[in-house]
Amino acid sequence: MSGTELKIASIETEVITPSDDNIVPEPGDRFVCTPHVEELTTRAMAYLEVGYSVHFSGAAGTGKTTLAFHAAARLGRPVILVHGDDDFGSSDLIGRDAGYKKSRLVDNFIHSVVKTEEEMRSLWVDNRLTTACRDGYTLIYDEFTRSRPEANNVLLSILEEKILNLPSLRRTGEGYLEVHPSFRAIFTSNPEEYAGVHKTQDALMDRIITINVDHYDRGTEIEITRAKSGVSRRDATVIVDIVRELRLVGVNNHRPTIRAAIAIARVLAHSGARAEENDKIFQWLCRDVLSADTAKVTRGGHPLMDKKVGEVIRKVCNNNTVGRKAGKGLPPDKEGAL
Repeated sequence: MSGTELKIASIETEVITPSDDNIVPEPGDRFVCTPHVEELTTRAMAYLEVGYSVHFSGAAGTGKTTLAFHAAARLGRPVILVHGDDDFGSSDLIGRDAGYKKSRLVDNFIHSVVKTEEEMRSLWVDNRLTTACRDGYTLIYDEFTRSRPEANNVLLSILEEKILNLPSLRRTGEGYLEVHPSFRAIFTSNPEEYAGVHKTQDALMDRIITINVDHYDRGTEIEITRAKSGVSRRDATVIVDIVRELRLVGVNNHRPTIRAAIAIARVLAHSGARAEENDKIFQWLCRDVLSADTAKVTRGGHPLMDKKVGEVIRKVCNNNTVGRKAGKGLPPDKEGAL
């Protein structure tokens, strides 16, 4: 067309960066910091403070994620949280091309001249790992072994060379991002025999420091149960001792976990009941919450769960009563209950 000027700009990349996709963890009022917890935290901080990544590995219910947040709070940096998923790909960690944005400008200021400009931008959306590496946040990758190993390959250069390899579309050709000096990573995982867990590549495990986390000691479990529920020390002691006794029964020696103790204690406190052998609410609470963990204990093809839970309740309650009468119980708490 005579008198018409047509200009089409080359495709450029626009990066969309979320600015509020992080949290700042702080210890809560109900967080229990016993010598056992403090020891694990101190070990983790010794590695994190010099730039290493830490991996809390252990059975379900051992407090790995809580420890990860506690250590992250000690670092004093915002936290990016990622949960492992079997459907994850590398793009779910670093980002992806999310489409295009097209703009068109028609200039007809002079009647006889029409000027048209068109511009097309590809939209690149940074994901959480890229944000953490760029801004120096702490990455908590919870249950990272639930992601397929190839999805986590991007972590290799981040943890060793401190470089994030990105697709060339990002920032019009910048294919690499230098990791911020304050970036730290904390991983958690369950053992490989758990359902839905993948075997991790040796190259990744060689770049992180693994701290094995087992169930807390008796005193810590009692304090956690009290803090999370509000029951008396005596009731918390009875509940924890029942859970720990049943942990030795059957084919799975990791369960029941502290979560079962907290569940029993919270309902007990809400119902105004007590952890006593003749308390009907306490009886059905223990059977309901603990039944799944002892269901595989059988005799002659019949489950012995109900009988076993009853035996343990009776044993623990009797031992607690005898200990109190002999003056061997724990010191009374603020409510005067023992």
